[in-house]
Amino acid sequence: MKFKIGDNVKITAGKDKGRDGKIEKIFPKTLKVVVPGVNLYKKHVKGFQGQKGGIYDIPRPLGLGKIALICPKCKKVTRIGFSTKGEKKARICKKCKKEIDIK
Repeated sequence: MKFKIGDNVKITAGKDKGRDGKIEKIFPKTLKVVVPGVNLYKKHVKGFQGQKGGIYDIPRPLGLGKIALICPKCKKVTRIGFSTKGEKKARICKKCKKEIDIK
């Protein structure tokens, strides 16, 4: 996967276009990620034993095509590439050509 938990991303499409945040959870089978505070929806919850009822905001998953990585080195929105050095595989920024991290 090109994205990891903790990556800073910018939303490029949808109702939250232009906002940014950190990836909290990744769903690799459905190719979606959860970014807290982005793509919020209301959920009506009925109160029952020990839990209060009310209307809660819950973040819904976003598709990978709607986010772009913010490079930690150059602080620009960029695409991600891969390079291999020996047996190490690293993610690289397509704009500044620097390594983001090494696996």
